[in-house]
Amino acid sequence: MTLDVHDLVVELDGRRLVDGLSFSVPDGGRVGLVGASGSGKSMTLLAVLGLVPEGAAVDGSVRLDGRELVGLPERELARVRGRLVGTVFQDPRSALDPVQRVGRQIAEPLRLHEGLGRQEARRRAVEAAREVGLPHPGAIVDAYPHQLSGGQRQRVGIATALVTRPGLVLADEPTTALDVTTQAAVLALFRRLVAEDGSSLLFVTHDLAVLAQVATHAVVLDAGRAVEQAPVEQLLRAPASETGRRLVAAARATTWSAS
Repeated sequence: MTLDVHDLVVELDGRRLVDGLSFSVPDGGRVGLVGASGSGKSMTLLAVLGLVPEGAAVDGSVRLDGRELVGLPERELARVRGRLVGTVFQDPRSALDPVQRVGRQIAEPLRLHEGLGRQEARRRAVEAAREVGLPHPGAIVDAYPHQLSGGQRQRVGIATALVTRPGLVLADEPTTALDVTTQAAVLALFRRLVAEDGSSLLFVTHDLAVLAQVATHAVVLDAGRAVEQAPVEQLLRAPASETGRRLVAAARATTWSAS
């Protein structure tokens, strides 16, 4: 699916959090929104989903395969979320319901959007758990989130986002809360699953080293504006903006310290 964002503006409490932002994610493309904390990355994702905070005003255009999402009634947006657009959030602990079993949460989009019965939904949940590399998937779907490790919970989040085979996947800093080893495994999983499904990907991160592992094109944000748009390789080699240069320097410093 294609995502076209044009002149997007999000204002809240008199502040412009996203300021005339335009970019596109082509069908099957992998694009990253990269910038420091407060640059407008996550708010952009929320605006695409129609989930901005109460009191926020959204203007501009967000089109999914040509269909305008800005101003769409909540009932219609709810059909888009989970069925056409899958989302993986930053912190799996807050994204998952602590009192519901893992399998029920993975299967929820199937029951909502495909009308599957309980038995078939559970079978698909086990299959999805196996696809994301969860051990003993037949047993793990009966566990509660607190019984899983952080990496396992994030895999549950990925399974939930991808179980309906959405055409567009949104990921908001999905590896920030994970250790380096688990982070690498989750990023590899992302690359494999998105490639296998042919989904388009919009990946939010503050870390260029992470972005380079999952995206081919970068949109650099600063104060809600796109200050640079370029292939990731070009951004890493010769950033054109001051913000891009700072991000590249930070990524190199992190790589150097890790080695």
